[in-house]
Amino acid sequence: MDELMNISVLWFVVGFSFFLLEFLVPGFILFFFGIAAWLVALITLFFDIAIDTQLIIFLVSALVTVVLFRKWVKEKLGMHKASQKVLEDEYIGKIALAETEITPEKNGKVEFKGASWDAKSDEYITLGQQVEIIETKSILLIVKPIKV
Repeated sequence: MDELMNISVLWFVVGFSFFLLEFLVPGFILFFFGIAAWLVALITLFFDIAIDTQLIIFLVSALVTVVLFRKWVKEKLGMHKASQKVLEDEYIGKIALAETEITPEKNGKVEFKGASWDAKSDEYITLGQQVEIIETKSILLIVKPIKV
């Protein structure tokens, strides 16, 4: 019985560690690994199961909860809107420099805040031209040329 209790406590600590790591690593995924670890802790509290079965339960439950609940939980907590607002404040309306030619048919690259970003535009942009960021789609910047 002591061994079962130790395994349950270990899984509880692993789950708690995932919850703490969630604060350090962006993405809101480790939270679900914490839930999965606590699920295994609960199961091992009542049943004597092999470590390989525990790991399978952990991995499957973590992946299933991420796929099924991540987007829903983020929306309920307002995390999606908050991160979108940060992106808008940090990128929209700012000036970048075209590192490549960008056309409506072909994406290119822009330099913004010292980093190279994929960029798309509905207008023709030449190498070295300044552009304004008008939208973000994940890591793709939607830009328009600045007319001089």
